[in-house]
This record gives sequence, C-alpha cells and structure tokens, in this order.
Amino acid sequence: MKLSMRAVALASGVLWGGMILIVGLCNLAYPAYGLEFLRLVGSLYPGYDATPQVGSVVVGTLYGLVDGSIGGIIFVWLHNRFLTVRSAA
Repeated sequence: MKLSMRAVALASGVLWGGMILIVGLCNLAYPAYGLEFLRLVGSLYPGYDATPQVGSVVVGTLYGLVDGSIGGIIFVWLHNRFLTVRSAA
C-alpha cells in the first residue's frame, strides 16, 4: 500500500514542530526544562538560539515544521520506492 506524501509530510511536520513548540513553551515557564534538547536543536538550525524567548520558540517551531515535513517526504518516497521494487520482483 502506497503512502500519501502530503499526509505524511503534514503529520511529521506537525509532530516535530509541535514537539519543539511544547518543549520551548515549557522552557519559557521553567528555564531549565529541555535546555539540552533545545541546545541540540539550536546546533542544527541556523538562526535558532536556545534562549527562553518567544521569538526563539517561534523560529524553532517553524524550523521544526519544515524539517519534519522534509523528513516525512523522504520517508514516503523511500517507502513507496521500496514497495514498487518489491512488487516488481
């Protein structure tokens, strides 16, 4: 069964972006919460800083939405590609 690229890209983007948003908001309330995770995310995304500021949370969330969607697209492309190779054999 082939997967829908649009559906998986949207779902994975919302999940990854939502996770960064939730950890970022918790970090605003409790500055020690998720700090190492946010520093790791900051080392991957240029322009994102792991400081407890609203602007930083928004930037990280947007990066997460885009990055998660790209990861979902790659996953579906590989899945559907391997599916067609297997059914051709």
